[in-house]
Amino acid sequence: MDQLSSLVDWSRAQFALTAMYHWIFVPLTLGMSFMIAIMETIYVRTGKEEWKKMTKFWAKLFGINFAIGVATGIILEFEFGTNWSNYSWFVGDIFGAPLAIEGIMAFFMESTFIAIMFFGWNKVSKKFHLTSTWLVAIGANLSALWILVANAWMQFPTGTVFNPDTARNEMINFGDVLFSPIAVNKFLHTISSSYIVGAVFIIGVSSWFLLKKREIVFAKKSILVAATFGFIASVFVAFTGDGSAYQVAQKQPMKLAAMEGLYDGQNGAGLIVVGVLTPGKQAGDDKDADIFKVEIPKLLSFLGYRDTDAFVPGVNDLVYGNDEQGLISAEEKIARGRIAIETLHEYKVAKENGDSTYAEIALLFDRETPQGKEFYDNYFRYFGYGYLNSPEDIIPNVPMTFYSFHIMVALGFFFIFFFFMMLIFTIKNSIDRRKMWLRIALFTMPLAFIATQTGWIVAEVGRQPWVIQDLMPTVAAVSQIDASAVQLTFVLFAIIFTALLVAEISIMLKAIKTGPNEGGK
Repeated sequence: MDQLSSLVDWSRAQFALTAMYHWIFVPLTLGMSFMIAIMETIYVRTGKEEWKKMTKFWAKLFGINFAIGVATGIILEFEFGTNWSNYSWFVGDIFGAPLAIEGIMAFFMESTFIAIMFFGWNKVSKKFHLTSTWLVAIGANLSALWILVANAWMQFPTGTVFNPDTARNEMINFGDVLFSPIAVNKFLHTISSSYIVGAVFIIGVSSWFLLKKREIVFAKKSILVAATFGFIASVFVAFTGDGSAYQVAQKQPMKLAAMEGLYDGQNGAGLIVVGVLTPGKQAGDDKDADIFKVEIPKLLSFLGYRDTDAFVPGVNDLVYGNDEQGLISAEEKIARGRIAIETLHEYKVAKENGDSTYAEIALLFDRETPQGKEFYDNYFRYFGYGYLNSPEDIIPNVPMTFYSFHIMVALGFFFIFFFFMMLIFTIKNSIDRRKMWLRIALFTMPLAFIATQTGWIVAEVGRQPWVIQDLMPTVAAVSQIDASAVQLTFVLFAIIFTALLVAEISIMLKAIKTGPNEGGK
C-alpha cells in the first residue's frame, strides 16, 4: 500500500509539474494572438507602418513563447499513456476524441498558418497575411477548446455509457460532451483569463519602454490596444467565474466546500472575502474552521444555488452524511461502489463460464432498462468510491484550494481596476507621466501568471481524489510502474522545463531590449 501511495503521489506530482510549466506558456499564446491580429487589422485598414512594426514585434515574442509551449504540451499528452494508462484505457474512447480533434484540426491549422504569419511578409498579399494571422489566433483558441472539453468531461462525465464487456466508457453523444455546462464555462473562463495574461504582458513591456523613454508612440498604442482588450476580458472573467462557481456547486459540492473552507453546511451561507483557516483543522473535529474571516452574508448560497437561503453542504455533511438534507455518507457511497465493482466482476465470471446469470446481470449495465436505471442511480454512479479506503479520502487539500481560490478572485478584481486605470490614462494621453502606474504594470506581470496558475490549482486540487468525478480515483488510474522511475523522470523534467523557462525569459529579454525597430520595416 505504501508503494502504491508513493507511486500515485509521484505520478500526480510529475503531471502537476508538467501542467503548471505548460500553463506558463499557453495563456500568453492565447492572450497575445488576438491582440496581434487586431494590430495587423488596423495596419491593413490604415496602411500606417507603425502598426506593422507593432504587429511584428509582438509576433516575435509570441513566436518565442509558442515554440516552447508546444514542447511542454507534447510531453503532457504522453504522460497519459506512461503514468496514467489505467485511466487512458478506462476512458480512451471519450478522452481521446477531443484530443484527436485538437491535433488534427486546431493544431494543424495553427501550425500551418503560423509559417505564413512569420515568413509571409512581402511574399503574400496584405489581406492573405492578415487572414493567416487571424487563423493562427483562432487555431490556438480551438486547441484550447478541445483540451478544455476533455478536462471538463473529467470534472463532469456525461454523454457516455459504460460497456461491461470491455470495462470501458464509450461516447454515445458527442454534443453532450462538447456542450456540457462544465465544458462551456471552463472554456470561456479559461480563455478569457488567458487574455488577461496576454494583455498584462503587453502593457508591462510597453510600460518598460515608457520608463526608459523609448518607443513612446509604439508603447502608448500598444497599451491602448491591450488595456481595452484586457478590460473587456477581465469583466467577462468575472461573469464566467460566477457561472463556473454555480456549476461547481451543482456538480462538485466538495470542491465548493474546500474553496470556502466550509466544514459545516448552512442555510444562507456567506462568501468569505478575507480569511485565515485554522491550521490542522480536520473533518469531524471540534475546532473552528477559521481563525478569522470577513464574509458577505448569504452570497455563497446565492452564487451556488441562486437562492440566498439555500443550504450549502460542508465537508462534514459530504463525508458523514446529512439525513435532513438527503445527503448520504461517503461510507455508504463506498459500500455501494464496492457492490458495483463486485457486480462487474460477477458479470465477467458469468460470461467466461457461460453461466445463465450472464444475461440477467447484463441488464444491470443497460441504463435503458428499468433494472439498469435503478442499478446506476443506486450503485454504479458511486463506482469510483469502491476503490477508496476511508470516507475521509474524498476530502481534497482544503487549505491549498481555499487560499488559491481567494488569491485568484482578489487578483481578478484587481485586474479590472488595473486595466480601467491604464485605459483612462492612455485615452487622456498621460500614461507616460504616470511613473507609479508604469511600475505597477511591471509588478502586475507575475501576478497575472499567479492568478491563472491558482485557477488551475482550484480546478484540479479541489476535485481530488478524483481523476474522473465519482467514477475513478487517482489510485485506480495510475500505471503499474515502479515509483523510482517516476521520481527519476520528475527530476529530469524539472531540470528540462526550468532550463526551457530560463531560455525563454533570456531570449525574450534580449528581444525586448533590442526593441521593435529590428525587422520592423
